Amino acid sequence: MSDLTTRPVLTTTAGSPLPDNQNSMTAGPRGPLLIENYQLLEKLAHQNRERIPERVVHAKGSGAYGKLTVTNDMSKYTKAKIFSEVGKTTDLLMRFSTVAGERGAADAERDVRGFSVKFYTEEGNWDIVGNNTPVFFIRDPMKFPDFIRTQKRHPRTNLRSPTAMWDYWSLSPESLHQVAILFSDRGLPQGYRFINGYGSHTFSFWNDTGERYWVKFHFKTMQGHKHWTNEEANVVIANDRESAQRDLYDSIEAGDGPKWRLHVQIMPELDAEKTSYNPFDLTKVWPHAEYPLIEVGVVELNRNPDHYFAEIEQSSFSPSNIVPGIGFSPDKVLQSRLFAYADAHRYRVGTHYEMLPVNRPHSQVNTYHADGPMRFDAPKGTDAYYEPNSFGGAVEQPSAKEPPLRINGDAGYYDHRAGNDDYTQPGNLFRMFDEAQRQRFFANIAGAMQGVPTEIVERQMVHFGKADPIWEAGVRAALRSAAAHDASDDASSPLSNAQVAEAAD
Repeated sequence: MSDLTTRPVLTTTAGSPLPDNQNSMTAGPRGPLLIENYQLLEKLAHQNRERIPERVVHAKGSGAYGKLTVTNDMSKYTKAKIFSEVGKTTDLLMRFSTVAGERGAADAERDVRGFSVKFYTEEGNWDIVGNNTPVFFIRDPMKFPDFIRTQKRHPRTNLRSPTAMWDYWSLSPESLHQVAILFSDRGLPQGYRFINGYGSHTFSFWNDTGERYWVKFHFKTMQGHKHWTNEEANVVIANDRESAQRDLYDSIEAGDGPKWRLHVQIMPELDAEKTSYNPFDLTKVWPHAEYPLIEVGVVELNRNPDHYFAEIEQSSFSPSNIVPGIGFSPDKVLQSRLFAYADAHRYRVGTHYEMLPVNRPHSQVNTYHADGPMRFDAPKGTDAYYEPNSFGGAVEQPSAKEPPLRINGDAGYYDHRAGNDDYTQPGNLFRMFDEAQRQRFFANIAGAMQGVPTEIVERQMVHFGKADPIWEAGVRAALRSAAAHDASDDASSPLSNAQVAEAAD
C-alpha cells in the first residue's frame, strides 16, 4: 500500500480539504443527517448534474486525437493554410458514431455511421461533420426532423418501428440511394477503423485570386473494409455492446492507430450549371469519371482521450466552423446545418461550449460574445467590450472575406422532388454488387420489412423496380423465403396456436 502522506489531498470544489469521504455527518451514530454536512450535499448535487442531454442523433460515439499530413499541393484551389505546403501537419480530433441509437445502444447495429473531424488549424477550427456515406436520406432540410423521428421510438409502444421507417422511405423516393447503402454490406461495419468518411455535402474552395471551386471530401480507410453479416453482428452484440469503441481504443493503445487518405473531388464553379444532376443535391454523388479523386493528405489517429466525457461527450462539431479558403455551397441541407449544429451545442453543452479545451481553437480567439453560463475567463482590457471601439479591441480582417456566391432564382417554395431522377444512381450502385452481395442485400431488406403492412411494402417495391427490376424481384423472393421459413417453424411447433389455447382452457 502506498504512503498516504505522499498522495494528493482530497478537497471540495472550493479547494478545502475533505476530512471524511466515507461517513456522513450525523447527530450521533443513530441520529439524522445534519444540513451543515456541506461535503455530502456537494457530492450529491454534483452527481445529480453529471450528465448533459445526449445528442438527439449520433448519441453513441467514440473518438480520438491525431493529425493530418499534407501530401499534395492544393494552393491552386484554396488559400487555406492547412494545405499550404506538402509535409505540413495539423492536429485533429475525430468522433465516430451511430445515428439512430441512444447512448446505450450497441455498436454493431445496422446504421449509418457519423464521421466528424475537427482540425485545429492556425486560422481557427475547421470541422467536417459527415458520415460514412457520400449521400443522405433527404435533400430538403424540412424533412430532417420527420426522418429522424422514424428512427426513434414509437411514442405509444416505446419500440423502434420498421413500419414508420418504410412508410417514410416509401413516401420519399429521394431516400433510395441512402437506403441502398444502408442495407448493403457497408451498412454494418466491423468497427470505425474499417469505414470511409465523407463530407457528404458539396463545399467550396477559393484561392488567393478569388476563384471558387466546388469540392467533395472523401476519407478512404487504409485498413480496408470489413463488415458483419446480420447473424455475425447478433453474436457480437450478445457479447460486447461496445465492440467498435473497444476496437478503436485498443488499436491506438497498441500503437496501431487507424489511417485514412483524404481526397477531394474538384468541380470548376461554372460546371455546376452544366451537369445533368444537381451537384448540390445531398442524395447524389459526383461520378468519379467526371471528377476524379485528388489525394490531399493522410489522416492518422494516435492518441486516446484521457477523459471520455470531457473530451468526447462534450466535443462539439459544426459545419459552420470554416477557415479562409474553404466555404459553403447552395446545398440546402448544408445551409440548415450551419445554424442547427452550433445551436444544438449551445443547448446541450452550454452557451460558451467552444471555450472548453476540446473545442477551443489552438489559434488565438478574440470575440465580443458577452457573459452567460460557462463564461469562465476574465478578459483583459474590458473597455473594448463592443465593436467598433476606440480602445484597441479586435477588428475584422477583410482578407478573410469569401468571394460572392453565385445564386439565381425567385424566392418561393419549390418542390424538391419535381424533375429529380431518384433511381439512376441507386440502380447504378446496385448493379455494382456481385451476386453474393446482392443476396445479402435482398435478405437484409427483407429482414427489415418483417411486420410492415403490405401496402407500405408494395409502395417501396415500386421504387426498387424503378431502380432495377432485378432489385425488386430479389427482395420479393427474399420475402417469400422468409415467409416460408416462418410457416415451416410454425408447422414444426409441438402445439399449434389452437392447441395451446385449448390446453390453456
